[in-house]
Amino acid sequence: MEQLLPIIIGAIALIVGIVLGKILFAKNTKKQVETAEQQAQKIISDAQIQAETIKKEKQLEAKERFVQLKSEHDKEVFQRNQKISDAENRIKQKEQAINQKDQNVERIIKENEAIKETLNRQIEVVNIKRTELEKHQEEHIRRLEKVAELSAEDAKAQLIDTLRQEANSQALIIQQEIVDDARLRANKEARKIIIQTIQRTAAEQAIENAITVFNLESDEIKGSIIGREGRNIRAIEAATGVDLIVDDTPEAIILSSFDPLRREIARLSLQRLVADGRIHPARIEEVVEKTRKQLEEQIIEIGERTVIELGIHGLHKELVRIVGKMRFRSSYGQNLLMHSREVANLCGVMAAELGMNVKLAKRAGLLHDIGKVPDDETELSHALLGMKLAEKYGENPAVCNAIGAHHDEVEMQYVISPVVQACDSMSGARPGARREIMQQYLQRIKDLENLALAYQGVEKAYAIQAGRELRVIVEADKVSDGESDKLSFEIAQKIQTEMTYPGQIKVTVIREKRAVNVAR
Repeated sequence: MEQLLPIIIGAIALIVGIVLGKILFAKNTKKQVETAEQQAQKIISDAQIQAETIKKEKQLEAKERFVQLKSEHDKEVFQRNQKISDAENRIKQKEQAINQKDQNVERIIKENEAIKETLNRQIEVVNIKRTELEKHQEEHIRRLEKVAELSAEDAKAQLIDTLRQEANSQALIIQQEIVDDARLRANKEARKIIIQTIQRTAAEQAIENAITVFNLESDEIKGSIIGREGRNIRAIEAATGVDLIVDDTPEAIILSSFDPLRREIARLSLQRLVADGRIHPARIEEVVEKTRKQLEEQIIEIGERTVIELGIHGLHKELVRIVGKMRFRSSYGQNLLMHSREVANLCGVMAAELGMNVKLAKRAGLLHDIGKVPDDETELSHALLGMKLAEKYGENPAVCNAIGAHHDEVEMQYVISPVVQACDSMSGARPGARREIMQQYLQRIKDLENLALAYQGVEKAYAIQAGRELRVIVEADKVSDGESDKLSFEIAQKIQTEMTYPGQIKVTVIREKRAVNVAR
């Protein structure tokens, strides 16, 4: 019990302390509440005072804004009234002007009516006089017809026919004189330039065939070339695209192909195979491939040598390759590279004679037929294809136009274009330059004679001198001497416009009158 007493006393003391602490905390809390209420009252009073102040300020601002809007509205109303008054004044002025114009119009109408009446009276007088004049004219015409025993319409028709015939005859004579004079001068000058050009150019007459003969040392080599069951010859034909003809011809094999490049590859390959002695399909393919690469290098070398010899610089590498490839192409039996070199030289000489750019003329002459050796098949003509190739590789516009226009497929835009066309015709038309198929030649001769026979009064027509002259025999009773000149001129013009031919054609019209009697 004595041990619990201190614990009890401590507990009581603790409880008393807690009670006293709560009493002190309650007193402090009451004081804080009172203080907070006082502060709240003060804040509310301050807020009310501030709200009153703001209210008075806003009321003053609203009054000022109202006064300002009212003044602006009054000003706008004044301006509108001013515009309305100005518009009314303008309308009044326009009304006055319109009234003035109406008065003027009425006055002019009255004056015009007076003038119209005067004119009507004058027209009546003129009509009366015209009627009298027509009567006198008819009477005069009847007297003239009676004297001449010919009506006015018949006389007019005869006069018109006479004048037309005289005018046609005089026009034909003058036209013929002008054409003859111009042709004489032009032919004289052109002949001079062409003769000088041809004399300065030495051309080769190269005739290409469709076959190449490969000579052998002995006929024993033919068996090696043919191979077992013909396998070697089949391998050569498959690799080169050339037909090999092995017949009874001693010490020779014929290579047949329309492509000279393929024939050359086959010839060089056979030459290597025969020299090596090892002939079998694998070796054939290897040799043909090597020969093809070597020939490609040779083509580029030929092109470079050609442009150097002609003095042409700055040509694109692909165009140089195409020029070299011309060596293995032909046109109408004429070697294409020889033809192009000849045209280039002719163009250079003719350009020098005419005072033109010689280097540009040579360039156009050399490239004018590059469209004949395309790498890919195309439907374009060789002139248009060549022009596109030249444009693609950055050639001069004059050169491109000359290439495209040398067969009149595009319009000539530069002076150099007709020079290239003329030189191309000169190179192709000289004797021995080209082969002509017999059927085409006969058809051209027949067309030339039929063209002349289609004219009225023509009895016979003969194309002589390989088609370079046309002799026309006319009936003397149907064609006069003057009409013979006209007929010759018309036939020549029609041949020039409708037919394609190399060089020129002379037209000779023959008219003769024969009187035949028999003495018995």
